[in-house]
Formats: sequence, structure tokens, C-alpha cells
Amino acid sequence: MKKRTLGNGNLEVSAIGYGTMGLTFGYGSATEKGEAIKLLQAAHDLDVTFFDTAEAYGAASEELLGEAVKSFRDDVVLATKFGWKDGEAKTGKLDSRPERIRLVAEQSLTRLRTDCIDLFYQHRVDPSVPIEEVAGTVKDLIAEGKVKHFGLCEAGVQTIRRAHAVQPVTALQSEYSMFTRDPEAEILPVLDELGIGLVPFSPLGKGFLTGKIDGATKFEEGDIRKTLPRFQGEAREANLRIAKLVGEMAERKGVTPAQIALAWLLAQKPWIVPIPGTSKLHRLQENVGGAEVTLSADDQAELSELLAKTPVQGERYTEAGMAMLNR
Repeated sequence: MKKRTLGNGNLEVSAIGYGTMGLTFGYGSATEKGEAIKLLQAAHDLDVTFFDTAEAYGAASEELLGEAVKSFRDDVVLATKFGWKDGEAKTGKLDSRPERIRLVAEQSLTRLRTDCIDLFYQHRVDPSVPIEEVAGTVKDLIAEGKVKHFGLCEAGVQTIRRAHAVQPVTALQSEYSMFTRDPEAEILPVLDELGIGLVPFSPLGKGFLTGKIDGATKFEEGDIRKTLPRFQGEAREANLRIAKLVGEMAERKGVTPAQIALAWLLAQKPWIVPIPGTSKLHRLQENVGGAEVTLSADDQAELSELLAKTPVQGERYTEAGMAMLNR
């Protein structure tokens, strides 16, 4: 697979990474351990070198990843995150105190079976802790050799600038796709200016852009989409039009809707690296294939027109979730 570089820190990764959240958290039942490890190793066999996890996905997530990559640890980049109180995102409570960051770093190092975290993100901006303290703590961890690169998630422009002034930010992780274009107005220009990479999570619109969701789709207990506004009722029905139109282009080009969605992201900037997640091998293979799809100027213009005429309906999170974005 082609490689891309995140940020001025020259962190080189595969053009498409692997987001591990759904293996243990957020999308219903967890994947059986043995199957999850096989899938992670299959990703490496397909030339994926960038793996993303977090304390908040449960200890099992980091442990699975650490076990899966132990025989080829030096060939891959491991990213994890801190920032939720006691590691529990479901409570909605944050904790980025320096002592907590250090504790999470030590726990993550153990679970990942490594002596250094390649990319350590603040999972959400904690308004009770100055971002300078957060950046300074990670800067110290870098100096100690426990972390290589600093990242932020869903941070606003001023927070990015303030953090970057203390410790250069290698990557920002935020939701970005044809289904969520929020970063385009303010965030992308700042990342370009400062030399920071973007790692889009949910690059397939939490499944919407795959064409596999329709009005009759039922989400099981524990699946976050069961509560998200844009997946409900009239909003879902309206948003299915976008998936349909993307599917029509995919059919014409002889690829899948997911591959169109990933190719669109890769075409936006050379420093964008999406991290789709899946619990199925054939979907993993499909996602990796997105790196080989080229969109012509006409294709991109067609998609731009489509998106302009078909705005997404409904917020991407509940009211509480939206309040934590772009701080």
C-alpha cells in the first residue's frame, strides 16, 4: 500500500489505517478474541501499518492489539488515547490531569506490549485542564522515550494552536467524510498551515456510505448508532439519498461505495489518513482496496455537486456529545 506522512514530525503510515474501536466497543457485541487477533494480523498482511486504539475502548482493545502485532511490532505504528475519567467514555466525564495522563501512558505501554507509544492523543479536550499542561505532560513523556508523537482529537482551532506552541502536534483525529464535512471550513486550513496531519475516524459515515444501511436496518443494544440523531426516522430516510448517489458512482466505476468514500477522503489532502474499522475480513480487504481507487477531476466535481445538493440531516451526536466537540 502507498504510504503517507502525518505532520512535520514525519510519521510515515499506510494510506489507510485500521480503527479498532468496533472490535470491543460501540457497535454491539465484541468480536471474539481469536477472530479479532486474526483480523488485525490480516490487516498487516494487507500492508496496513497504522493501528488506532484507546483506553476508552476497554483494556481488551489495547491488549488485543498488543498481542496481535507482537511479532511485527517494529513494522507498525500504534496510536492510543487518554482523556476520559477512569477510562470510561460512557460517563461523559473527562480527566486530562497530568498525573492521569502519565498513568494511562504506563497502562497502555503494558497492554500494548511495547516500550513506546508511537502516537498519543488526547481523546477529547478537557476544559478543566489548560491545554498547555496537557501538551507539556506529553512533551515530557516524549523526552522520556515513552511516547513519540502527540495528537489531539476533535479539538478546535485555538486549542490546536495553543497545544502546538508547547509540543508540536503530529495529527488531529476528527470525524471527516462525505457524511461529516465539519473540518473543512476552519480546521483543514489550520492543519495545512501548521503542518499537522488529519486522521479521519468514521470515514464511511459509521456505515452509511457503504450502502448497507436502509430504513429497515435495526441496530443492536450497545450500538452507538441506536441513539445518534442522523440515524433516526426521517433523518435516516433523507440521508439514504446520499448513500444511493455514491452507490451509483461506485457501480459505474466498478468499485464499492466504501471505496469511493475512502478515495474521496484521500483526494482531499495528501496528509489525510482515514482509519476505517471493521470486524469482517472481506470488509477489511474492501477498505484497503480504497487506496487503489483514483477519482478523476470530473468524479470529484460530480461528488461535490451531489453533496452540495444533498445536505446531511441530523446531528452526528446527541446534544451532550456535540458539546464536547471543537473546544
